[in-house]
This record gives sequence, C-alpha cells and structure tokens, in this order.
Amino acid sequence: MRTAPILMAQEIERIKAVYAHRQSHALYSFFEPSYRFLAQEREHKLLQALSKRGFWQLENARILEVGCGTGAWLRDFIRWGARPENLWGVDLLPSRIAEGKRLCPAEVTLHCQNSANLEVPDGSFDLVLQSTVFTSILDAEMKRLLAKEMIRVVHKDGLILWYDFHVNNPANPDVRGVGKSEIKQLFPNCKVSLRKLTLAPPIGRRVAPISTLLYKALSQIKPLCTHYLGIITKL
Repeated sequence: MRTAPILMAQEIERIKAVYAHRQSHALYSFFEPSYRFLAQEREHKLLQALSKRGFWQLENARILEVGCGTGAWLRDFIRWGARPENLWGVDLLPSRIAEGKRLCPAEVTLHCQNSANLEVPDGSFDLVLQSTVFTSILDAEMKRLLAKEMIRVVHKDGLILWYDFHVNNPANPDVRGVGKSEIKQLFPNCKVSLRKLTLAPPIGRRVAPISTLLYKALSQIKPLCTHYLGIITKL
C-alpha cells in the first residue's frame, strides 16, 4: 500500500507534467473578447469585495499567491496599489517562476516550491490568493494540506481569496471542479462567502464577438456561471 507522502509526491509530479505541456493559448489573450470581458468582470467584483472588507488601500498589504504561474495576478495587485516588496508568489514549475522573475519587478519574491509547505511564520500575509489551483489538484489530501497552509499563513484579520470553477470540464480529465460543500470542508472554522461568477467560457466565446450587451446579460444568469469568487476569513 502506498503511503501518503508517496501519493503526494506522485500528485506533484502529475501536476508538473500537466502544466509543463500546457502552452499559452490565444483563448486567454486580452484581445479575445470573451476573456477580456471575463477578466474585467472578475477584477470589478474582486476589488468591490476587497473594498467592502476594508482593503481599499493595498499599499501596506502583504500578499501571497499560491500557484502564481508567471505572476499575472501579482502584477495586477501592483496595478491596484500594492507594493512589489510586499508580494510573494510560489509555484511548482521552475520555468514559470523564471518567467515571472523576468516579468515582475525585482522586489517581488518568487519561489519554486510546494505551496502546501510554506516556510513562513503563522499569520504572515494579509491576503492569500488561489486562482484555479485547487481544481488542478486531484489528490484530496494535497488539497486539504494546501488549504490548511493557507489558513495558517493568513493573518487573523486577513482574507483568503478564491477564484476557481465549481463544475467539471468533460474535455479535460486533469482538472476537477470544486463545489461549495467541498470548499467549506477544506476551510473548517472559517466563514466562506461565495458568489457565482464568469459566464461559461464555451458560451462566452460564441457570444462575446457578437454582442457585449448579450454577454453581460447572460453573465448575470447564475446557472450559466462556472466559477466561484470567494472570500474566506478565520472565525
């Protein structure tokens, strides 16, 4: 019988292999209308949520992104007012961290490591973000450990920010949707606030080039939205 550390090591290698072969796609370009609308809506709703919870000035906020890739979200936080020296990102792939260091200001701290085992003190960050990371993890124990680590490193008055899809993608067996009940199980003794967001991409890609108004109208129909935008706080 395989032990938990072996299973986790295998899961880490699986994730590395999947993402090492995943190339940048034109569908995720800001010149693609549906992705542009997706990103604009997500930015608006996230900044609205942060402001509502008192994070309308990010100058002194310490921010961590787990599974940061090349640091696109971290660069967004800089645009929103965060200081580069207060930003941290971790990712499993050395190539993505190397590209992130090329694209981000030198003051941003980027590490190639497992986010489920961070070498920082408890309560180090005001904001801890994950974006489409948990759906890429198929091993339940690894998801549990990552969530536990995110809870550990966020300040008692800080926020965990969640953006991920809650439905399965039948065309991609390497990901699995994470629903509301699972999120609540992953973050026990926390308040979990979720809102459905993001028009299902297959629909959005068809509609966006035709009509901005139709895209925005459909994105308000929650059964057509595939992601959760979440704010998670310690109780």
